[in-house]
Amino acid sequence: MAIDEKTQMELDAAVFRRLVAHLQKRTDVQNIDMMNLAGFCRNCLSNWMKDAADARGIAMTRDQSREDIYGMPYDSWKEKYQTAAPPEAIAAMKKNAAGH
Repeated sequence: MAIDEKTQMELDAAVFRRLVAHLQKRTDVQNIDMMNLAGFCRNCLSNWMKDAADARGIAMTRDQSREDIYGMPYDSWKEKYQTAAPPEAIAAMKKNAAGH
């Protein structure tokens, strides 16, 4: 079944919103764990959002894009939910992120 471009974009947007909502609920999942397992994290998503806004000439700051993804100011999220990363997770991220 062929899907027209507008419908495909609406489906893509719905999936993205669901992913963001899921990550906002799963505050127990640390960004470093996401980076080590999937190669991206909440910060990546916020950077991609800002890149998309920039490409379209839409004014958006890095803080605005992070708040959209985190559901709150980034500093507030870090204070409430970010935990210290174990040394082995930091080492794995450095190894995995070499080409990121």
